[in-house]
Amino acid sequence: MEHDESTPPYTLIRDLPASDRPRERLRDFGAQALSTQELIAILLRTGTPKESALTQASRLLARFAGLPGLARASFAELRNEKGLGEAKAAQLQAALELGMRAASAMPDERRIFKSPDDIATIALAEMSLLEQECVRVLLLDARMRMIGFPEVYRGSAHTAQVRIAELLRDAVRVNATQIVLVHNHPSGDPTPSAPDIQMTKMVFDSARVMDITLLDHMIIAGGRYVSMKAVNMGFPHGS
Repeated sequence: MEHDESTPPYTLIRDLPASDRPRERLRDFGAQALSTQELIAILLRTGTPKESALTQASRLLARFAGLPGLARASFAELRNEKGLGEAKAAQLQAALELGMRAASAMPDERRIFKSPDDIATIALAEMSLLEQECVRVLLLDARMRMIGFPEVYRGSAHTAQVRIAELLRDAVRVNATQIVLVHNHPSGDPTPSAPDIQMTKMVFDSARVMDITLLDHMIIAGGRYVSMKAVNMGFPHGS
């Protein structure tokens, strides 16, 4: 069937059910209930003829390796991204700078993560919908406060061939003392695979050499998650 050129090749935000629209979700549940992708889509307001604002937000996060990378991007880099231009680049930079200033003004009020359920609140909805395998690293300080949650890899739906150095790079850069690996299974089954177990063992050992503690490795799929630490997979006994 031929595509109707008058119909965009994606779902417009205004065509989503009200309960799924970012602005309505923010109004009803608060900003903390939204994914990073949804918050950025609100800032962008509109997409392009080929991308919705949500798709554009997801692309920007992938392009700059997560929110920390997006925050570090220059005005020129943002302006040159497809579909942004000066106005949207300025809106993004202003919002990200306000966020960093707010965080520095309230250093003891950063979000604290004590359990897999806490992590699920910021990752489950967004990562369950991804069609490619994506690996993110939750960066924590000694008091379990979040420093960042960058995306470090996105690849095919069947493999996660990630270099260990890439997984630990941001933790070293920001002096994180503890990390949690989070990645999705596009298959919809969150059961850890043999490569998942191998990756966990390698990251645990490499991180320990750098005085960084791997607290957990969470697999997300189909709106569910598995804590590999909780099911004792990939972690040394008693760790």
